[in-house]
Amino acid sequence: MSNFRTIDRQTGFLLPPSVDEWLPQKHLARFVVELVDTLDLRTLSGDYRGSGSKSYHPRLLLGVLFYGYATGVFSSRKLERATYDSVAFRFIAANDHPDHDTIAAFRRRFLPQIEKLFVQILLLAGEMGLLKLGTVGLDGTKVHANASRHSALSYEHAGKIEAQLKAEVAELMARAAAADAADIPDGMSIPEELELRDKRLKKLAEARAKLEARAKERHEREQAEHEQKLAARDEKTKASGKKPGGGPPAPPVGGARASDQINLTDEDSRIMPVAGGGFDQCYNAQAAVAEGSLLVVATDVVQAPNDKQQVEPMLGKLGALPQALGKAQTLLADAGYFSAGNVEACEKAGIDPLIARGRQKHHPSLAERFGAAPPAPDNPTPVEKMAHWLKTPEGRALYALRKQTPEPVFGIIKSALGFRQFSMRGLEKVRGEWSLVTSAWNIKRMFTLRYA
Repeated sequence: MSNFRTIDRQTGFLLPPSVDEWLPQKHLARFVVELVDTLDLRTLSGDYRGSGSKSYHPRLLLGVLFYGYATGVFSSRKLERATYDSVAFRFIAANDHPDHDTIAAFRRRFLPQIEKLFVQILLLAGEMGLLKLGTVGLDGTKVHANASRHSALSYEHAGKIEAQLKAEVAELMARAAAADAADIPDGMSIPEELELRDKRLKKLAEARAKLEARAKERHEREQAEHEQKLAARDEKTKASGKKPGGGPPAPPVGGARASDQINLTDEDSRIMPVAGGGFDQCYNAQAAVAEGSLLVVATDVVQAPNDKQQVEPMLGKLGALPQALGKAQTLLADAGYFSAGNVEACEKAGIDPLIARGRQKHHPSLAERFGAAPPAPDNPTPVEKMAHWLKTPEGRALYALRKQTPEPVFGIIKSALGFRQFSMRGLEKVRGEWSLVTSAWNIKRMFTLRYA
């Protein structure tokens, strides 16, 4: 049997008599408590042993996390402090004060289970009449990793440092073998120096091995793409009877490149271009947002700096949503997601794609904005069909919804709430935290939609 502390929000106090009277009825903290109370948390509570001192109930800690992420409080230490300083946090914590170690351990331990609550929250939104799948906007945003880009190490530089350390080890061994100890400077301990360099050499060897493994995977992927291009070239030659112009595509080169990098703090993160120019250590966070409600319906975090390969995985996530939520009918995305393969993948999934084929003009002329649509092509390919739809007034109006669907969500999460950097390290943990962030956003958005 589980052994939990009692959650008591009715214990009498002097002015006010109970914690239940500390907040107005229409308050986000109350909404968080009500929503968490409806979630099925058996995967969390069933993992407790039920022995030892009484534990904080998962509902209490989950409520603290959801409300914290929904109001811009992400640090476990700040969350602990808020249970003393904030009336809303006191209400959620039932006037108790879980310490930061407890909050951090709960988040770290149950991140996979919390990630699975994402769909439960969407189902609640559907039951409340707040979510209707139809038009969905897909976009990505770079979020800083919990690692400095100055901790990144290139394959070439790792080789130089490795050679330097090996030379220093040889020098230290020579000094140790010398009979005259006067050659050893004051304060130098040769065993300690050797041990330090041995640890660094092992870490460098691990880093170089991981870079070489990544290079092997990249070469296999590029080789498969190269063979596809050659096959397509041969098919085109057979169909036309003419040799295509230009030479055949060059085969990929194997092995790690000198510029390949790995971060010693968070090896799963990558150097990526960021808004405003420059590069930083980041992850690429993806979100599919329902038009109208602005609720996030699917998420992912990837290591690729571009979005070209993210359409099919997100289509899979949209297709896996419960039938009770309905079905996505149209996918809006910017030019970063365009490829003929992605358009065809949307068609196969039964979703109409509206993906820009190139950068859109900011100030189109009147003729472009209100001109009649060109005639539809005969027997169009999926790309031609989509390109024609984008030129129609209906298609232009629908695509215009893209900027007001995922982009405001990212703007509020990063600028208003202040979530600009992950607290966790490693791709799987970062994916779990992004799911926590978007779940908290959905809860806050549901509250707004319900009481607006």
